[in-house]
Amino acid sequence: MTAAARIPLAGVIGSPVAHSLSPRLHAYWLRRYGIVGHYIPIDVAQGDLRATFELLPRLGFVGLNVTLPHKETVLGLADIVTDRAALIGAANTLIFRKDGKLHADNTDVTGFLASLRQSAPWWTAAAGPAAVFGAGGAARAVVAALIEAGAPEVRIANRTRQRAEALRADMGARVTVIDWVQAPAMLEGAMTVVNTTALGMDGKPEFRVPLDALERDALVTDIVYRPLRTPFLEAAAAAGCRTVDGLGMLLHQAVPGFERWFGRRPEVDADTRAAVLAP
Repeated sequence: MTAAARIPLAGVIGSPVAHSLSPRLHAYWLRRYGIVGHYIPIDVAQGDLRATFELLPRLGFVGLNVTLPHKETVLGLADIVTDRAALIGAANTLIFRKDGKLHADNTDVTGFLASLRQSAPWWTAAAGPAAVFGAGGAARAVVAALIEAGAPEVRIANRTRQRAEALRADMGARVTVIDWVQAPAMLEGAMTVVNTTALGMDGKPEFRVPLDALERDALVTDIVYRPLRTPFLEAAAAAGCRTVDGLGMLLHQAVPGFERWFGRRPEVDADTRAAVLAP
């Protein structure tokens, strides 16, 4: 880096954002690879997003991760939206381009698949139907990932059926909508089961859907990572299923952004997990 070069800055934007593990993750990668740069949490209200996006590039910011409640709003403020982000209807990664344009992408699809393939290398989406709890932004990314990976059918159940129907309309014929009260039945024959709701997260209501119909050979994963072993995963493990926690998706979805902003593709390994989980 020359004396005249600006130190690249990046961060995560949301409200609230203090709970995010992304600053700890990116700080670890910056140290690990000896990169001069900084990554910080930025709490911004919805009404201040446009002004924020105009200011940050002038201060040296090269990009941002986006968390709730801004993932959908930023699509309307971006100059360039990738096909994947448009399909999902949300962006989690922003790039401030040198030509002044704001580029919006969604890396949750690749993050979800990379997490499963690292933690469960034997897993294949084509092994049978998938069952997904929830129909929000995270669910849309998970469903898109499962379809991309070859799941023959993706069953979704959401407490508000209308939102699930909207997801099906966007994702296509391989998606089947199940009423929330019938959600336990959608587990029959499902070889991949995913909770994308906040149920079971620290401070949120419990996940109360009975899991008696889980297939013993199913892979069960939860995108929640606080707690790391959710009651949903514990129940699946007790039923004999193999499980994958939600931290891997967080780690892997961060890889493309870090590479684009700081010029080095980081590795997600045991040391990375340990650094993020450290007290």
